[in-house]
Amino acid sequence: MIDTHSIMYITNRPDITMVSGEGSWLTDNEGKRYLDFMQGWAVNCLGHSNPGMISALEQQARKVMNPSPAFYNEPMIDLANLLTDNSCFDKVFFANSGAEANEGAIKLARKWGQLHKNKAFEIITFDHSFHGRTLATMSASGKPGWDTMFAPQVPGFPKATLNDLSSVEQLINENTVAVMLEPVQGEGGVIPAELEFMKDLRALTKKHNILLIVDEVQSGCGRTGKLFAHQLFDVKPDIMTLGKGIGGGVPLSALLCTDEVASFVPGDQGGTYNGNPLMCAVGISVIQQLTAPGFLDAVMAKGAYLKNKLLKLSDELGLDGERGEGLLRALKLNRDIGPSIVEAARLMTPQGLLINAPRPNLIRFMPALNVSNEEIDLMVDMLSQLIAQAPK
Repeated sequence: MIDTHSIMYITNRPDITMVSGEGSWLTDNEGKRYLDFMQGWAVNCLGHSNPGMISALEQQARKVMNPSPAFYNEPMIDLANLLTDNSCFDKVFFANSGAEANEGAIKLARKWGQLHKNKAFEIITFDHSFHGRTLATMSASGKPGWDTMFAPQVPGFPKATLNDLSSVEQLINENTVAVMLEPVQGEGGVIPAELEFMKDLRALTKKHNILLIVDEVQSGCGRTGKLFAHQLFDVKPDIMTLGKGIGGGVPLSALLCTDEVASFVPGDQGGTYNGNPLMCAVGISVIQQLTAPGFLDAVMAKGAYLKNKLLKLSDELGLDGERGEGLLRALKLNRDIGPSIVEAARLMTPQGLLINAPRPNLIRFMPALNVSNEEIDLMVDMLSQLIAQAPK
């Protein structure tokens, strides 16, 4: 029994402690190994204990850890340039979490609205979306029940329906400054935006002179097989947020925008650890590895491999198929057994399996982007046993 009495209770956790990890595997305090297809909810894009990230962290720690955000530092500059060189954006603000990046995007859009849209402030978001756990980002989210959890909400976030352009158009008025969406709704059940919808949405926002914000906290940084998920649709947003994968396991996020939208002035935005050189050094290693020749092509191939394995499993067990992009995928179950499958997977012996059920009838997969086909095969075999044994 481990003594956890000093840890604030916010979620149910099993009575184990994770003590080490390598690649796609985690090991607990009792020596049991787990095949990790959650990877910190898509955070560890290069798996556990990535050598390049460790080296970057060690080297930067010997130089300077925190010179203060009042000064430039080399990793901050280099990572910002790396991101703009590989995207359609011109300016970068670094933060510590996806929620903080999204909070910054909301502030930036409202500031732009004050200057260019007669103080317009409303940002259209979507049902079942997830943008973070600050008050503003919870209000922006379309997660059921969140509108009353810490009421009253922050106003200004009318909700549309993903892949329904008319639902967006009906909400546009003189107060609308932006539309904000996840190219793939992760927490909502791994629901991808459709190609035609994304292209038409970009055209609609341009028609009304409002901003398009893509929240790529979960879907960005190679997760879909493209460096950024919006590249799947060949659209150019005005603002993008990154988190999770950009740090590969350390607390790092980013807010990116075009020159036309960059409108903050001193005092508008900041943060004690924003642009921290220790975190940015790791981020450089992550992005360099993701943009290495052939890496994203391999992610796309592994995503297709996982998709085909899940479809075959679905056919064999009479399930409802799968959906997703790249290595962000979900298996659609034909009954509400997701949470029980997740628990049974962790308890498997001699080695466990770590997966996630964002909805009772879904299993979500967010493996390391360098996962092997053999590890995908093993995961599917383990999952097949669990579902076959589950109550009908």
